[in-house]
Order: sequence, then structure tokens, then C-alpha cells
Amino acid sequence: MKSDPEFPQPRYSSCSAIRERKPNIAIDGPAGAGKTTIARLAARRLGFTYISTGALYRAITLGLLKRQVDITEFENSSDQESVLQTMTISVGYDSGEPRICLDGEDVTDRLSDASVTQWVSEVARIPKVRACLLDLQRRCASSGGVVMDGRDIGSFVLPDAEFKFFLTASVEERARRRALELQANGQEVSLEQVRSIIEKRDRIDSTRSVAPLIKAEDAIEIDTTGKSIEEVLDELLSHVTRSVHADRGES
Repeated sequence: MKSDPEFPQPRYSSCSAIRERKPNIAIDGPAGAGKTTIARLAARRLGFTYISTGALYRAITLGLLKRQVDITEFENSSDQESVLQTMTISVGYDSGEPRICLDGEDVTDRLSDASVTQWVSEVARIPKVRACLLDLQRRCASSGGVVMDGRDIGSFVLPDAEFKFFLTASVEERARRRALELQANGQEVSLEQVRSIIEKRDRIDSTRSVAPLIKAEDAIEIDTTGKSIEEVLDELLSHVTRSVHADRGES
């Protein structure tokens, strides 16, 4: 998505009606499709809680790397549960923005490190890792009013979410966005390097045996290629607003 310096007021209304209803909103999609940016902004506009499941998996990946665990061997290790139990992961908020703590340290700014990006899909496909986070994710959404993004939210984590969206974009567009993000964080990476990592993640995420990346049958697909952040946010929240109006018998 193109970056916009400012956000004009979007072309939708009745956020108060949506807040009163407190629906859960699931946003899925592959790496670089823009789901994290859109989920965070949608939550902010609605006054909802934003939860990034991808950040949680990245925190576990970082925890394994800090413990010098060989991730290629970890998938078949008998020590999975004991290693995972040594980690403490928590989510806090600073001025409404989520901060991820690992073992008592705020690691939010390290979750996009190239080393984490390289291994996160390998870690996320491990059943014990997914089971470790599933209960936490569902408890976070139990009271409603949550915008949660990931790869299997609408299809597996929150199958009863009232609103489900699947964001996508071309591989070229997704690689360009992620490369810019990494470079902004001071990491020297080439576009081809990032594209290769994204294509590998797509294969792993789509073919894993537990909760693969898949569009839920009742999800609304939004192609973000070439669209601004404002355009995508407006499209998503307009869908929500129209549905709320229709259920209230309003036009």
C-alpha cells in the first residue's frame, strides 16, 4: 500500500453503533499484504483492542533464537514443551499501541529483524507452538471489540468472528513493502532477498498441516495492490458499517 502523510476522515459513519455492538474483526492474509497496518488503524478508529498474532509468533521465534535453539531441529525435538515453558510473553499497550514483551523485555522493535522473518514460518507451523498461543488469542477476544490479524484467524482462531477479511497483494508489491520496512529499520536487504523469503513463507504457511493460511469461506477479500492505506481502511470499515446499518434496518 502507498503511505499517506495524513489521514482525512474516511467515508463511513456510525462508528458509535459499531462500538456498542463490539464485534470481533478477523483480518487474514499473506506476508506484506498490509493486514497489520490496516488492523491497527481499524482498531484505533473503532476504539477496539488490536492484537497481532504474527507478533506473538515472532516473539516466540526471537525467544528461540536468543536461546540459540536450532530451529531446523526444534520441530522434531522432544524438548519443545519444556523450552516453550521457559518463555514469558505478554502484550501491553503504550498510547494505544501494542508492545510485546519477551521474558520481561520489550522486544517490539526487534520483531521485524531479518533473522526472525527468516524463521517465523518454520516456528509457526509447529503444532505445540500454535497450541501454546491459541488459548491466549481466544481469551483476548472473548469479550468482543477486538481486531485481530494473522493467517488463520477467520478460519481457525476466531471462526465465529462477526466480520472476516482476507487481504492480499501481488508478490512484487508485498516484497517491495517489506523491503522498505526492513530498510527503514536499518537492515540492508535486497528486493530479491525479501521476495525469496516471502515466497518461501507463502509455501510454508499455505501447506502446513495445522491451521494453514487460507481464506475463510465467509471472508471478504480485498486486494491492496496499488491502493493507499486510506483506501483499504475505508473499504474494510465501509463493509462493517453497511452490515451494521442493514442489521439495524437502516439504509
